[in-house]
Amino acid sequence: MGNGFACMTKKDAKEITGTRSNRVGNRSKRKILGDDELLHRQVLSMALHQSQRLEGSMSRRFNGGNTSSRRRPLSDPFSNGKQLAEFLEGLKCRRIVLIHGEGFGAWCWYKTIVLLEEAGLLPTALDLTGSGIDITDTNHVTKLSEYSKPLIDCLQNLPDDEKVILVGHSIGGACVSYAMEQCPEKIAKAIFVCATMVSNGQRPFDVFADEFGSAENFLQQSKCLIHGNGKDKAPTGFMLEKQQMKGLYFHQSSAKDVALAMASMRPIPLGPVMEELSLSPKKYGSCRRFYIQTLDDHALSPDVQEKLIRENPPEGVFKIKGSDHCPFFSKPQSLHKILVEIAQIS
Repeated sequence: MGNGFACMTKKDAKEITGTRSNRVGNRSKRKILGDDELLHRQVLSMALHQSQRLEGSMSRRFNGGNTSSRRRPLSDPFSNGKQLAEFLEGLKCRRIVLIHGEGFGAWCWYKTIVLLEEAGLLPTALDLTGSGIDITDTNHVTKLSEYSKPLIDCLQNLPDDEKVILVGHSIGGACVSYAMEQCPEKIAKAIFVCATMVSNGQRPFDVFADEFGSAENFLQQSKCLIHGNGKDKAPTGFMLEKQQMKGLYFHQSSAKDVALAMASMRPIPLGPVMEELSLSPKKYGSCRRFYIQTLDDHALSPDVQEKLIRENPPEGVFKIKGSDHCPFFSKPQSLHKILVEIAQIS
């Protein structure tokens, strides 16, 4: 489905890293992208290693390897196989599509993927255009429609009678909103995880105005802008400095996850985040929306998230205490529990 991968098993990692050169298509491109290829292989190897450790722990817990009588973690809503079977039987939608935020890729969801699969759900993580291991130059991604194309392709390729639950993180929320307007009939629920749940006519960047200032000032004064078409031309993207990124996004995340992110984050295309969204009550408004707040978030403060909720009220609001802007790293169990809870809402 699109450019994503559903779970990083050993086989999947080999397929992802082994087939990318085939996608490039010629020797000159392989030479140009040689350094990126090595970097992505290292990143996927790190993610695979951590995923295997987590998967082993989860397998012991579900397969009877741990006979302790201690209370089960809150993230596990099923105390036995019967409850799991009843949960799955009662679900109308099991497929969950995970959409990353700015600079991230499908790789950031590796913990969430394992947990959702253990719960019997069907997660798919997508790389948006120019993100993750997608080879598109971010300087050439100028519109939200281009940036969101892997998601729209994924939805349009679904069987006629199938819907999905969309989960969008940060600016990925704008892609979810765009998809709700384009393909509302394919979306069972939309979940915004500390995301830009914008209103009609609003730009995704505007949500971050408290941190970065107005879009006009940012474009004139920011030192993290990228001029892919030359210094005398309009900027095409931006990339935060590593220390700034750590403070904004990862201050509650583990050192290993921060290292993974620092090795794999990519520049953010500027056009899509500066584009006003056109959202209609008939299409966008027909989809069920839920919001997950992160209460120790430095990139999108709890106050800003509250403002988004007030201005564009969703059906339900959930909160994760102690989470930075990346709950899939800092609070994966809590995030998983909420995703499962929302999936169960009839």
